[in-house]
Amino acid sequence: MTPKSALFLLISCIAGIAAVGSIFELSYGEPQLGSLATGIILTASIPLGGFSFYAAVRDARANQ
Repeated sequence: MTPKSALFLLISCIAGIAAVGSIFELSYGEPQLGSLATGIILTASIPLGGFSFYAAVRDARANQ
């Protein structure tokens, strides 16, 4: 694992946590940041997490 792939994996983990937290916030009552901001975070974190995970795997395989 390179520092670059580790950084991508860290971003992917944070985005996954943000997505799960946003889902819980939206499904259980009134979100602390408001529905619009929480929805934007959810919408942005899903593709960011997927892309970051893909980039981490691609970088790790390229540097084996």
